Amino acid sequence: MRKFALGGKLRNLFGAVNVEFYDELEDILIEGDIGPVTAARIIESLRGEIRGTGKKDRDRLSGILKFQLGSTLRVEPLSLIENTTNLLLILGVNGVGKTTTIAKLANFFRRQQGKTVLLAAADTFRAAAVDQLVLWGKRIGVNVFRKDPGADPGAVVYEAISSAEANRTDLVIADTAGRMHNKAHLVRELGKINRIAGNRISGSAYKKILVLDATTGQNALRQAEVFQEAIGVDSIILAKYDSTAKGGIVVAISSDLGIPFSFMGVGEKVEDLVPFDRELYLNSLIGS
Repeated sequence: MRKFALGGKLRNLFGAVNVEFYDELEDILIEGDIGPVTAARIIESLRGEIRGTGKKDRDRLSGILKFQLGSTLRVEPLSLIENTTNLLLILGVNGVGKTTTIAKLANFFRRQQGKTVLLAAADTFRAAAVDQLVLWGKRIGVNVFRKDPGADPGAVVYEAISSAEANRTDLVIADTAGRMHNKAHLVRELGKINRIAGNRISGSAYKKILVLDATTGQNALRQAEVFQEAIGVDSIILAKYDSTAKGGIVVAISSDLGIPFSFMGVGEKVEDLVPFDRELYLNSLIGS
């Protein structure tokens, strides 16, 4: 896993604590995709912590930064409700690795938690998305519910849930379209699917999961805002975390939107999806 060398950059800041020090540190945080608003808040807290001491011991600074970042970060496990059919509605724009992440997620619950899983190919506007999901299903030994290209996505989700309930399947993971070039259409489509899903699966057995590409930086925050506004987001999976040297966008999203993170993608293999590790993330970000 690559590290954003915040710790290394701190070494270049030794000297008197002054305005330039704080300005440069704020620039470093923003460079790491933490975002200007969150960076400013952290800098203000840091000022309060070291005001009057005139000391900038690197370990002390790293510890303070780690505490400030950690207090903002929201991490929650993605848990299933026992003795019922659960639904994970997977959201995300095209190109973020959504289909691959769905396969990894299905593999995680099947292999590590012993759950029965059904995939639902509700991105019916892209034949390639359906074919890719079917291929992944064969690879990991999970059935895929599909209909003809252009079918109503809501009908796919509805019938997939019915099939899962009839077969006492623990979990349905449903893919959805992510055509951000037409936001209004996306919002309408997701709203319809959300209403159908909410009428069939109640309470915390139904969760809306957003997949974000860690390499897209601040664009990931804008994507999260769109999906949060459209139907709400219960949890985020950070895909391609192994491919970025930054990753500070997690802090920005936690701070600005309050959405928790549940998993991170750390490689290309189907096993390379792990529960989001707060300590690992913070150490990687700060360079500890």
